[in-house]
Amino acid sequence: MDSHSVKIEHPSPIATVNPANGQVLREFNPMSDEQVDHAVYDAHRAFLSWRERPVSERVAALARAADLMLERIDELSGLVTMEMGKLRHEARGEVNLSAEIFRYYAENAAELLAPEPLTADAGSAEIRYEPLGVLLGVMPWNFPIYQVARFAAPNIAAGNTIVLKHASQCPQCSIAIEKLLTDAGLPRGVYVNLLVPGRTVQRVITNPLVRGVSLTGSDAAGQSVAESAGHEVKKTVLELGGSDAFIVLDDEDFERTLDFAVTARVANCGQSCVAAKRFIVLGDLYDRFLQGLRERMVALRPGDPTDEATTLAPLSSEQAAQRLIDQIQQGVASGATLVLGGGRIDRPGAYVQPTILTDITPDNPAFREELFGPAAQVYRVETDAEAIELANATPFALGGSVWSGDERRARNLAARLETGMVWINYPTSSQPQLPFGGIKRSGYGRELGPLGIKEFLNPKLVRVVERGAQPTAGFFG
Repeated sequence: MDSHSVKIEHPSPIATVNPANGQVLREFNPMSDEQVDHAVYDAHRAFLSWRERPVSERVAALARAADLMLERIDELSGLVTMEMGKLRHEARGEVNLSAEIFRYYAENAAELLAPEPLTADAGSAEIRYEPLGVLLGVMPWNFPIYQVARFAAPNIAAGNTIVLKHASQCPQCSIAIEKLLTDAGLPRGVYVNLLVPGRTVQRVITNPLVRGVSLTGSDAAGQSVAESAGHEVKKTVLELGGSDAFIVLDDEDFERTLDFAVTARVANCGQSCVAAKRFIVLGDLYDRFLQGLRERMVALRPGDPTDEATTLAPLSSEQAAQRLIDQIQQGVASGATLVLGGGRIDRPGAYVQPTILTDITPDNPAFREELFGPAAQVYRVETDAEAIELANATPFALGGSVWSGDERRARNLAARLETGMVWINYPTSSQPQLPFGGIKRSGYGRELGPLGIKEFLNPKLVRVVERGAQPTAGFFG
């Protein structure tokens, strides 16, 4: 299908709305279809020269980008807080992590992209890693800087070029990132920001110059993108929802475990795919854990996310807050016990009370859904085997954590969890050198680490056969 056959109308502006008070701060006119097509063409033209540059030249811009992120940390973190409501110290942490990602690939890309020799008779063989071309990134609002860094840094280093459609509620973050990368020395077209609504994504996917798509978002969005890209036979990487289990096996360092339980649930106001959403606790610890979790969540202080004293941020939007309230109410109506919260906080903005649900049965919608906000589910189990069965009884399989003083026991349990990642005695997290991704309805493919840079590369076999060698069995495939 020719991309020009997908005609899109863009009647609505893209706006920054402060979720702490609901105020519309700034509006932007979306790009036209012609501007979108031109942006993709610019990225393709840039790719033809960018792929030919030595890795050392490509990563020089990444190193400079890392420096600029730290120099502009106040500006960037301020935009994150303003557009999606993240607490100030969390926003600064996000920018710091993003700079680390750019630095990691600046320092390691040459080694990660080096040809890989293979054993071969009568000659030599190697895998060469070559870029694919223009990639579309579809990024979410919950980590407006980090999500872009996770996708952009390895692919720019690898020689691909990027057109990026950011979440519509983060236009100023998206503009600031593009400016930063331009200031870091990227040539025109290597990274292009698309200021467009979500419905434009299909048009970009069908453009024949686009060679792959990476999306982080809901499983519904992932399904739609995978379907469109599959029709075009284009590679995709999807990082979708999560319903991570936080499994408590014993009371080793129990107060620390409880402190991390709250952090794992309410960091970023619970709006993280790898947030701990289901707390699975061995029976003799259940009452102590529930009481400790409740005490800590009651103590959270809602307020202005720019105030350092605030410990509970607003959700990212009024729509997000209302969806969470609806899910909680439906869960209670279906038999769950409301231990704490469950409603709105009486103040302007998209604030939801810290919430705890128990007694959630498999026929309850809350058992299967992702609750994206400060709402915890707590389950009681009697054995390790029951914990594993419950943890795996979800369509999502992104991350999870196991908490125990017995490392062997924790490792044995972790080995049986159906997830892309398991952390022991620490909440599921992200580091530049570690691969990140899931399975089942949490998506496929990996970002970050040595795996992340190779998702959108062509692993080309180059085989040199000695002259005079004779055909072998299977010579013709």
